[in-house]
Amino acid sequence: MSAPFLLTIGGEGMAADGAFPVIDPATGEPFATAPDASEAHLDLAVAAARAAFLSWRQVDTAARRAAMRAFADAIRAETEALAALLTREQGKPLTAARREVAVAADRIEGTAALDIGGGYLREGPQGPVRLDYVPMGVVGVIAPWNAPLILAMQMVAQALAAGNAVVVKPSPFTPLATLRLGEIAARALPAGLVNTLSGGDALGRWMTTHPGIDKIAFIGSTATGKKVMASAAATLKRVSLELGGNDAAIVLDDVDVAAVAPRLFASAFANSGQICMAVKRVYAQAAIADALAEALAAEARRVRLGNGFEPDVDLGPVQNRPQFDKVLAILQDARARGGRILAGGGALDRPGYFIAPTIVTGLTEGARLVDEEQFGPVLPILGFDIEEEAVARANATRFGLGASVWSGDQARAEAVARRLEAGTVWINGHGGATPDLPFGGFKESGIGRGMGVAGLRSYAEIRVVHGAH
Repeated sequence: MSAPFLLTIGGEGMAADGAFPVIDPATGEPFATAPDASEAHLDLAVAAARAAFLSWRQVDTAARRAAMRAFADAIRAETEALAALLTREQGKPLTAARREVAVAADRIEGTAALDIGGGYLREGPQGPVRLDYVPMGVVGVIAPWNAPLILAMQMVAQALAAGNAVVVKPSPFTPLATLRLGEIAARALPAGLVNTLSGGDALGRWMTTHPGIDKIAFIGSTATGKKVMASAAATLKRVSLELGGNDAAIVLDDVDVAAVAPRLFASAFANSGQICMAVKRVYAQAAIADALAEALAAEARRVRLGNGFEPDVDLGPVQNRPQFDKVLAILQDARARGGRILAGGGALDRPGYFIAPTIVTGLTEGARLVDEEQFGPVLPILGFDIEEEAVARANATRFGLGASVWSGDQARAEAVARRLEAGTVWINGHGGATPDLPFGGFKESGIGRGMGVAGLRSYAEIRVVHGAH
């Protein structure tokens, strides 16, 4: 971290007049500052992206793929430095940070390998009819703080593979590793193709209303996603929104509880519960509900919680103070509604934003922990009697990102899965996404899909040519 953190605009590092502190969530104290981009910086970045786009759109698919693979390899070469920076600003254990760097690079390479399609459709009155996927131009990428590198690069990769240039804004809670990625991109890719600007809410508003940005790609909360969509409407920008989830896991009474509990726990508590597709609610059939709750509580008690740089740490802190306060308020509401705490139950008596992994029973719908996305290390276990009840309760939410069914009977699990209102449903597992498969949500969990060919096509306009030869 000895080198200063700079904006990257047109392939060059650029300082800003203002700066803002970056907090280490393991201590609650500032450890670095990030440049606070101005509206003038955004204008420069959009102009640089537009100039780069005019060349990049002409580059053939093979050359684009080669350039993106080189970018991915350049990221892999900086794994240790990026991972250490990510652990410091995000809080996750160093081993998890290394995995995040690897997955970010894989998302770039995997997306580059996709074929967007298009071409001859049929014969028409004027001759052959062809469908073209046309790059949009400049894409504004607004990334979250929970997995900042993976999710920023997921959106960047789709934009680049479709022939666009980008302006990237990381979360002000986790800007630093993404700023370093901007420097790597400047070395590996044509100048101006990837521009990185750090800043707060004002920068986000400027991006969503900027006339030179053609599309906004956003991953984050549903509340912020609604603001992005409303702001982008003024210029009818295209938007891709991957938003919050309140994923339900339905556990049927024919499972092996001892085998399922560790996997279910990991699906809920990875990254301290700060994953959009994490299990947020568990519906356990009555015959196994108590045993499953106790098994999950035992898993929670075994977790080693601490600073991500400490050896053998399983989970780190909640990433920021507002989220820390929100999770504790949700937990307080659970207690007030008669929730029974089987493990955990509050913040640790140490600096930083640490909350013990917590298992809660005795709640019903109406509790914040059941109805809202907690996005933290607290999990409710709710009982049910028959499958129809579980499906109805799992679907009774404004969210629809993911869901899962756990059963020893494949046919039974699939019958339940087909009735769940979610963009992705897993059987005997929960979580995970790959660049070849579309990912996104029903209802208020988003607009459109990311990844896969469906996601790639959302970064292009459709043009139909009649009489093409």
